[in-house]
Amino acid sequence: MKLIPCIEMLYKAEHPDFIERFRAAKADGFDAVDTWLWRDKPLDAVVDVVAETGVQVFSFCVDPRASLVNPAEHATVLAGVRDAVPVAHRLNGAHMIMASGFGLPGQSESELRANAVKVLREACRIAEDGGATILLEPVHMVINGNLMAVRNIRQGLDIVEEVGSPALKVLADVFHNAVDGQSFEDAFADRVELIGHVQLADFEGRHEPGTGSLPWATLLPLLRERGYTGPIGLEYLPSLPIADSLALTRRSLGL
Repeated sequence: MKLIPCIEMLYKAEHPDFIERFRAAKADGFDAVDTWLWRDKPLDAVVDVVAETGVQVFSFCVDPRASLVNPAEHATVLAGVRDAVPVAHRLNGAHMIMASGFGLPGQSESELRANAVKVLREACRIAEDGGATILLEPVHMVINGNLMAVRNIRQGLDIVEEVGSPALKVLADVFHNAVDGQSFEDAFADRVELIGHVQLADFEGRHEPGTGSLPWATLLPLLRERGYTGPIGLEYLPSLPIADSLALTRRSLGL
């Protein structure tokens, strides 16, 4: 399984210039990277450095972020997807990441899920027509007492399965899943075919594997056993110089 660094976190300390992080990733043997929002990036320069280095953008976030579970924001969600599709094409088929948004007071889990399914079906029609792929990322985050509506991998799988579009997969972030209390075994027990990407960081601290409590030696064998053959994204805050951080990550994963 190939590793993909998220250059919003990795290489940031050594290379404040975003474009230089592509060259640094190339020098360390990576052929793809993950990123976050695209509107604050010099997109022409990104396209140029991708062509120069061959380091592809595997994923980026639909921008602006808007709530899938709040119908008042659905027009913004769909406009963001329409704007992201040509960006995905410019980046050679990069995947488009979306999160659910926060739960709404007075709404049940079933209502929140129905809202998310409704807008994702529309978003997937846009993605399918444009030949693009959406990744739904469950995120365990609390701000001002509000919790994300879709916050663990099993919830994400349930929604992707209900939407039923080939243009929609789950981004399985094992750090957020650990915050929500799910084990690797629970998260990847079934429907791995609906997972389009896996990202990782250790828990607690969100640093490189080997700095927290998660049982990393079991992760890759479990994913292989379940049939996952995609990439593994490194979305963590390095606690060591980058060479040492990557070495610890590889040792912890058994690579």
